[in-house]
Amino acid sequence: MKKQTRQAWKQALYVVFGLIILFVVISYVASPTEEQDWSESVLQYQPLVEKYAEENEIAGYVDILLAIMMQESGGRGNDPMQASESLCGSIGCIDNPELSIKQGVSYFAETLKASDYDIELAIQSYNFGKGFISYVKTHSGQYSLETAIAFSREMYENAPDQSIYSCLRKEAKQYNACYGDIYYVQSVMGYAERLEEPQ
Repeated sequence: MKKQTRQAWKQALYVVFGLIILFVVISYVASPTEEQDWSESVLQYQPLVEKYAEENEIAGYVDILLAIMMQESGGRGNDPMQASESLCGSIGCIDNPELSIKQGVSYFAETLKASDYDIELAIQSYNFGKGFISYVKTHSGQYSLETAIAFSREMYENAPDQSIYSCLRKEAKQYNACYGDIYYVQSVMGYAERLEEPQ
């Protein structure tokens, strides 16, 4: 009798665990992932990105611009391109999404031209600033992750106030490369590839 009771309990537990797993799987499939949310938030700005890309004669780079926005903010906030620093040299001076996009697209166009249309160098320079282009031309001649790490480390070590930078990635901390995001190119290109996939 006790053996049968134990078996009944075991079967009941299996059923309960099975239902819990099924519920978790259904919830995951039914609800959008954070990345999907980001895509929708960013894609709402696609017409504005296209407009300013056309004005800046870089219409072929809309996917890259949308991917930069994804990496910068996920399309959230009043400065979705995080373009304040390129406009006024400090964070938070832009509080209008269209101005953010206008400035962000214009700044990316500048980095493209200054980098002789080296897409990886232009993308990383959107994050590091155009000083990275001069650094690359002096040191290695073209973008590489190693050059990005070296530049970030040098900028961080020579910064008057290191406390304004935070090593968001453990790899950056390991290299003492906490200026900007050393993996910015990889992240942006990953988003651009996903944007090109059929929705």
